[in-house]
Amino acid sequence: MQPLLGSAASWIFGISLLASGLSSSSVGTMAGQIIMHGFLHTEIPVWIRRLVTMVPSLIVISLGFDPTQTLVISQVVLSFGLPFTIIPLVMFTSRRSLMGDLVNRRITTVLASIVAGIIVCLNVYLIVHIFQTLTGG
Repeated sequence: MQPLLGSAASWIFGISLLASGLSSSSVGTMAGQIIMHGFLHTEIPVWIRRLVTMVPSLIVISLGFDPTQTLVISQVVLSFGLPFTIIPLVMFTSRRSLMGDLVNRRITTVLASIVAGIIVCLNVYLIVHIFQTLTGG
């Protein structure tokens, strides 16, 4: 980006990263709120939700960990949660009794199932690769 934007590239990248983080945090918080209220019939106060989502980041920053390495590790950890959301999502949206007229078409269900399978396979590969790296194999 620097050849295109010059010295402002780092500022633009930083602001974009901040905006992206704020956007995903707010969407994640709202989705969690809807799930807790709609499915579990439980409501957690806003300040507790904010505390739970912000404190881990503040701890990592205050301990002085390498931000890039921490970001990579956080994304690896998050990838393990994807199958637990994608598989039920595909199952629920393919059931006419649940979705009514908004049920997925067969091709959508097949493609989503393939994507879910790829994600599960990549997570298994990641786990195997990590254990091989740790054991020196």
